Formats: sequence, C-alpha cells, structure tokens
Amino acid sequence: MPIDVFVTGVVETSLNTLLNDDAESQRRLARLRGKVISVTINEMGKTLYFVFSQQLDVLGAFEGEVDCQLALNLSVLPELRQQANLTQLIKADKLSLDGDIQLAQQFSSLLSGLKPDVEEKLSQYTGDVVAHTLVQGAKTGLSFVQRGIARRQRDLAEVITEEWKLAPQALEIAHFADQVDDVKTDVARLDARINQLLERC
Repeated sequence: MPIDVFVTGVVETSLNTLLNDDAESQRRLARLRGKVISVTINEMGKTLYFVFSQQLDVLGAFEGEVDCQLALNLSVLPELRQQANLTQLIKADKLSLDGDIQLAQQFSSLLSGLKPDVEEKLSQYTGDVVAHTLVQGAKTGLSFVQRGIARRQRDLAEVITEEWKLAPQALEIAHFADQVDDVKTDVARLDARINQLLERC
C-alpha cells in the first residue's frame, strides 16, 4: 500500500469518526457540502484534497476544480484550528490562500469543533477508572515534558547571551535601538540646519 493512500486513509477515518460523534460538527460539515479544499504541506510538497459530501473524503489526488487552496508549513497546522488566526497567518506569510476565504474560515471552524473525548473512547475498552487514570497520567506526563522543554530553552538562551555572548541581551538591543533613534534625530536636525544655511546663500 503506497504511503499516500495510508496517510489519506488515516486522516479521513480519524476526521469522520470525530465528525460522527458530534451533532454540531455535522451541521458545520453540511455548510461545506459540495466543496473541495486542497491543503499543501510545504515541507513535504504533498497536497491533501478535502472533498465534502455527506462525509469527508480525503484524497491524495483530485482531477476536478478546487474551491479553495491552502499552502502552509507543518508547524502552522495547529493554528489553522483557530478561525480568528487565518487573517493573521496570511498577513504573516505563514499561510497562502487562493480562493474563497470564507470557505477557509468554515473549514477552520469545522476543525476547531473537533474535540476528541479520548477518555470516553478509552473507557469503552478499559472501564472508567482505568481510562481516567491513564488520561490524567498522560496529561501530567505531557505537562512535565513541556515544562522541561521550556526550562531547557530558557537555559540555552541564557548560555547564548550570558556565557557565550553569541547574541545580545534584550537590554543591549533596546539601548542600541535608542542610540539609532538618537542618531536619526541628530541627522534630521543637521539636514534641517544645512537646508537653512543653503536658503540664506
């Protein structure tokens, strides 16, 4: 089985499972019925086609006309779930959009409504107590890892600026910016003074 078919199958099955679990998501899906949105992941050079009907079909290739084309980096995907971020992402050149922006917003709204209840699904197989314990343990572990990463980033930033002196500190940058502003002001005064002297001659 080609990797593209596997990826599109996993994405399609996952999204349709989440859509079927939520009546509100079904209403959002109905608004997109008959539309096709392509999403290109820049780093991979791969495009997924989201075809909306009674359900959501995810394809690796599509011959018909696409209503809206999105191109973005993998790191931007989580931000696509926030409908309010779309305009900011476009302005920051993190998201390329060709087509109907309203369609992209509806797609974003559909994605933002997909909130899987992992604990509920897991409880069907393990029971409520075990599912709750596993999910809480996973959340605690994830929080621990995130705090560790943040701490390492702070330590690295401190080493780069304080010990190795590879990058200036925030105060040094602010002081330099102030000095540049002072020079700009002095040059503007000098320019004005020279113009006054030239007018007198």
